Parts: sequence; structure tokens; C-alpha cells
Amino acid sequence: MRVHVRTFATLRELSVDRCDLDLAEGADVAAAWTALAARHPGLVPHRPFVRAARNGAYAGWADALGDDDEVAFLPPVSGGTSIGLTDGPIDVAALEREVALPSHGALVTFVGRARDHADDGRPVIELEYEAFPEMAAAELAAIAGEAEAAWGATVAVVHRTGLVPLGEAAVAIVVAAPHRGAAYEANRFVIEQIKLRLPIWKRERFADGSEWKRPGA
Repeated sequence: MRVHVRTFATLRELSVDRCDLDLAEGADVAAAWTALAARHPGLVPHRPFVRAARNGAYAGWADALGDDDEVAFLPPVSGGTSIGLTDGPIDVAALEREVALPSHGALVTFVGRARDHADDGRPVIELEYEAFPEMAAAELAAIAGEAEAAWGATVAVVHRTGLVPLGEAAVAIVVAAPHRGAAYEANRFVIEQIKLRLPIWKRERFADGSEWKRPGA
């Protein structure tokens, strides 16, 4: 089947304004992105922050496509920075490049990683995060906006959902500001507010069972 693809803003500059893709019958939105990124590899790092639309309405990555559908790929719209959830690896270096403007003399990065043991010392064999995605995305944007307003900073924050391999990033916060004090304080504010306000839960799996808890609890 053939679908029509559109991209906007940064994504358009990295690829093409419009094109057609030939996909297998029953292909989903993710398959269209994969095919487009194969033609334009510069798109690949942006996948965690992109939203998709099908025939003029927001769509999920697993939504099936039909012949002659139009698929649009949309870059982040909140302040131009990456703020949201992803079910794949977090590209911390890409976040740092995004917020490091010439006017910023300080850049502070915090990465929360999946640990191989719980607070009580039990070995963790697998870690999973589950979120209320629409509410979590809005709350992350609100937290980042509060930090930017209070400290004159630029914030990028991404939290991972689903299974997170041990040792990989579960959350990344990058803050750029004119001076180091503001960057440190804004970054700390964001992670503490995430612990308090974000509707996201962590399940630690052990050899003898599993346990749900709030991150940071």
C-alpha cells in the first residue's frame, strides 16, 4: 500500500516536506517512521520526541495504516525543547546539544539509571515503569516550565516507560542557564517535583516476586 507523509519544522529540514512511502499491507505508524528514517538517517535520534498524526488526528505508533492515508510527523512544540515520555533509550547527548545555547554558561545533566538492587539490598532482575501518559506528559511540561520561569533556564526532560534494562537511563534532565547556581537549582527542582507529582510507577522484579512503588520512594 502507499501512504503520504508530511514533516514539519526541524524534521522537515532533516528530511523532506512531503513524500510517498510504499509499505506492506497492515503496516503501522511506526513502520512509516522507520521507512522514512531509512531514507533520512538524521531523523533517527529524534524518534523519542516525535508525535504522529494520521489523516489529521493524533495517532499512536501502533495504529494501523490504510492505503492512501496521510501520516504527519510532528516535532516537540513545548518551548522547542524535548519534554515527555519515551519507550526507547534516552539520547542524553542529544538533549544536551538541544539546550546548550551560546547564552548559557552552565549545563547540568542528571541521569537516573535502572539499578541492579533495591533499597533493601535485594537483587533486581528487571525494572519496569508505567505511566498515565497524557497526564504525565502535561505534568512534565508544567514542571519544566516552572523551572525555566524561576531560574531563567532552558530545560529538557525525558522519562522512559516500559522495561528499562539495568544500567540504562530511566530519566534524564538537562538544564542550561547563564550561571551554574541556577542550572544546579533548576535541575534539582525538576527531579524532586517528578518524584512528588508525576503519575508514573516503578516495578522492581526479584527472583521471588515483584513490587510496585513510586520512583524515589
